Formats: sequence, structure tokens, C-alpha cells
Amino acid sequence: MVKVSKRMKQAYGQFDRLKVYSLEEAVSNLIKFPKTKFDETVELHVHLNVDPKNTDQLVRGTVVLPHGTGKKIRIIVFCKGELMQKAKELGVDYVGAEDLIEKINQGFLDFDCVIATPDMMRDLSKLGKILGPRGLMPSPKAGTVTMDIERAVKEVKAGKIEFKTDKQSGIHVGIGKRSFLQEHLLENAQHIVEAINNAKPASVKGNLIKSLSLTTTMGPGINVAV
Repeated sequence: MVKVSKRMKQAYGQFDRLKVYSLEEAVSNLIKFPKTKFDETVELHVHLNVDPKNTDQLVRGTVVLPHGTGKKIRIIVFCKGELMQKAKELGVDYVGAEDLIEKINQGFLDFDCVIATPDMMRDLSKLGKILGPRGLMPSPKAGTVTMDIERAVKEVKAGKIEFKTDKQSGIHVGIGKRSFLQEHLLENAQHIVEAINNAKPASVKGNLIKSLSLTTTMGPGINVAV
């Protein structure tokens, strides 16, 4: 029998596990959970009405959260020439080309987002097995393969996140921190749900989203109405 902690029992006491709440109600209940010693991430878990084995049902996109993620994003930029100085002036964490590729090959992974110019993508393919499984491989669809380094960096710093269906037809994203104002968490969540629905593949019939739940890093999930 799994032992439930006192803090988890208190969290469960804030809502009815069998009830499905509106997004606004879910956020309202969630912020009443007992706090932990760190600022937890508030997470949105989405189960989609897609077959992940069909490439034409892949749901992927980006969205800029109006109130950011609450997390400092460590950005790495792959570029050459004059753009290297430009990237440094934008305050990114690491800038480089072949030297940076070699550093990552040797185990360096202290970054959260990768931006690259198109001319670097052939060389970056060498890192596919390292960056791909971690969701860090830059792509044109996500806006992370571009010559407009300035725009890409500013969007990421402003709260731009990428979402993508996993092998279980799910999407899991952080929508902010526990310390955020209730209305800010709600607006971030609404933006993500809207973006996911807007990315619905033409081959999917009926509703794209099958189920939603909202939780914190250390808390239970609250069922949310689709």
C-alpha cells in the first residue's frame, strides 16, 4: 500500500478527485495546495485524440506565454561570422560553431534552448542523437532555425515555448511557477490550450483534446474540462 504524505493529503483535501473542473476553478484550487520548500512549476498535461504512429497526426507548435515561464532559460546559439558578436550582445549564455558542437559531444548540456542559423544545420546533424531525445534540436517550425537571431532570442526570453506530441499521444508543458498570480497562471494555460487546438491536424476528426489535467511539480493532478 502506497503511503500518502501529510502534504499530499492536504492537497487532495482542496478538491474532489472525481470532479472535472473548469480551467479557472482548477487554477484556483491548485494555488491552495500546501507549499513546498521551492517554487514549484505548474504543469499542464494534455492527452490528445491522435495516433502518434501516424506522421500526419503529429501535433507540434510554439506559443509565447503572456507572463513567461518563470524559469531562466539558458540559450545556446550556433552561428558564424558577424552574427556571433550579435548573439553575444543579446546576452545569450553560449555562442559558437564547430567548437561548441565538440563541447556538447564531450558531454556539455548546461542549456535549455538551442537556436541556429540555417548554414549550421548540416554540422548540427552530428548532435542529433544528443539533442533530439531531449527536445533540443532546433527546427524551422519552432522558429529556432533562422537568420533573425535577435527575434528568436527575444521570443524565447519573453516566454516562448514549444509543444510536441509524445509517443503516448500526450503533451506536457510548464505554464509558470506556483508563485505566479492566479490570473497569470490562468492566462498562460488558456494560451497553451488555444495553441494546441489551433495545431489540430486535418486528419483528426472530432475534438483534438481528450483530457486535461493541471498539477504542480509535487502535487496531485486536477481534472480539467475539455
